[in-house]
Amino acid sequence: MQLPIQTYLADLYQRLFPLQEGELASYIPELTRANPDWFGLCIVTMDGFAYTEGDWGQPFTIQSVSKPFVYALALADRGVDEVMAKVGVEPSGDAFNSISLDPQTGAPRNPMINAGAIASTSLVAGATSTQQWQRLQATLSAFAGHELALDEAVYHSESETGFRNRAIAWMLRNFGITEGDPMPSLENYFRQCSLLVDCRDLAYMAATLANGGIHPLSGQRCMPAEHVERVLSVMATCGMYDYAGSWLYEVGMPAKSGVGGGILAVLPGRFGIGVFSPRLDDKGNSVRGIAACKQIAHDFGLNIFNHTNSPALTVRRIYNAAVSPSHRQTGHHSMAYLRERADRIKILCLQGELGVDSAEYVIRQLQHLAPTTDSFILDLHLVANLSNGAATLLHQARRELYTAGIAIVLSRIHGRNGIEETLSKTTTDATFGFLCFEGNDLAVQWCENRMLEEFCGEDEIECCYEDSVFFAGIPAPVMARLCPLMQTRNFAPGEVILDAGQPSDGQIFFLESGRVNVLAPLAGGGYQFLATLGPGMNFGELVLLGQCTRTAMVHAESETRCRVLAMDDLNTLARELPDLKIAILKNLSLDLADKLKHATQMITVLAN
Repeated sequence: MQLPIQTYLADLYQRLFPLQEGELASYIPELTRANPDWFGLCIVTMDGFAYTEGDWGQPFTIQSVSKPFVYALALADRGVDEVMAKVGVEPSGDAFNSISLDPQTGAPRNPMINAGAIASTSLVAGATSTQQWQRLQATLSAFAGHELALDEAVYHSESETGFRNRAIAWMLRNFGITEGDPMPSLENYFRQCSLLVDCRDLAYMAATLANGGIHPLSGQRCMPAEHVERVLSVMATCGMYDYAGSWLYEVGMPAKSGVGGGILAVLPGRFGIGVFSPRLDDKGNSVRGIAACKQIAHDFGLNIFNHTNSPALTVRRIYNAAVSPSHRQTGHHSMAYLRERADRIKILCLQGELGVDSAEYVIRQLQHLAPTTDSFILDLHLVANLSNGAATLLHQARRELYTAGIAIVLSRIHGRNGIEETLSKTTTDATFGFLCFEGNDLAVQWCENRMLEEFCGEDEIECCYEDSVFFAGIPAPVMARLCPLMQTRNFAPGEVILDAGQPSDGQIFFLESGRVNVLAPLAGGGYQFLATLGPGMNFGELVLLGQCTRTAMVHAESETRCRVLAMDDLNTLARELPDLKIAILKNLSLDLADKLKHATQMITVLAN
């Protein structure tokens, strides 16, 4: 099955390929070697999935598309105040190679025209020009997600014919914008423009900006978070040179073009777009590239000024642990207590962009539900982006509810570097950090533990093996005969009690204290967590049904005490008391039916 966006890009490619207007860039001789028919498209999502079409893998030089990333590097190395003193942020309304300087200070109008870009390059840290170049190349490579190579031929062509840029560099030196000999930094500017990328590289670089400066695949932070908005703002107003106003009006996304034929466009929190076609209009922008971005923005409603979704849509679903209890299994008394209070554990599944307005709506929902709640679980699996302001509000809500005895824990954010980072840096009090779990099941178990602590106090939870469902309805005299046959065994935390695939030794285990985890082996290696068992529960009981091989691994989570019954001993007693085994098998069938009901309920919850 071909995914819908892939189908869309294939159709868009066919519609726009006949567009033949525009000419190859000729002021850099090497660029005239490009095939004018090359045309590539790529869209990258926030989880790093790339949709590609056409000549997306064709290498070309990045040219001016490098400018936003080098500007970001200058901000990181020199700080906002120093960079702003030497490079402005006002649209020039002039061509990319214009000598547009502030008449009072001599500073370039913005970092997207050549004068501002040359100044930005000169601000990048490095004790020598070689070290400066290494830093430039490494940073641009990080945004692309792999090391970018230098096209030596294009670099030499630019250096040998870049007389206007040399004049700009000396003019910057004259006004004190750059220091020392400007030529080494200018050569690095020529080199940065001569790095080879393809259409997918541009889309990943755009997606990194859309993802708050974190590469969606590598998880590497490529740009300090505080500079992302600054860079995107300058791209929106200045990235397309003297076409910038029309671009923002018609397309409505921060973008940057280059005379190599590339265009990079960013929809914050949603997509990164890369387009490549070397035929340029008279402003130096790719003709097909502009047409493609216009169409994508129109068809998908990607203009950043579009009305965003209502904050109410942030809450996808609210349910409680009564309809989705954890895989915990414990004694009858404890389980009855948990079932009675399961609706006091509530799970809120959130989605989309979580900004301040969305967080405010979520908090009002928490407030409304608080009187009937002991613990909240916020499932952030479908949250695409979490703003600093939203995270701060959620932390404040956690504190307020904590004072009322209500806990808020988070679920399914591990590996989501941007969200984890935002939550971490907005937690101002180190003594009140947030709890997060890999899955909702583990989060529900934690919330159930809070309930059990209230139910059992500080005492260790224990349960006599006679309370097991296994022995329900068996008369006391019969149990008195069975008791001497059972041995007591203790296990240390982490100790493997049963291992999947090992031959069955005919033993059934009854938990008296502690907890054990049950895990099923996966075909590709590793294990899938199935359940946590507590006092009053049993495992290994499938030997009663003739199971000769252990099907799961069981290991002690804490100090654990079990009573162990051997099948040989049970069979010996059953020959004298045949009703004993019949009763045990009946109890086993009822227990398995209950577990099947629970599993069906869980599948229903996950399907919704």
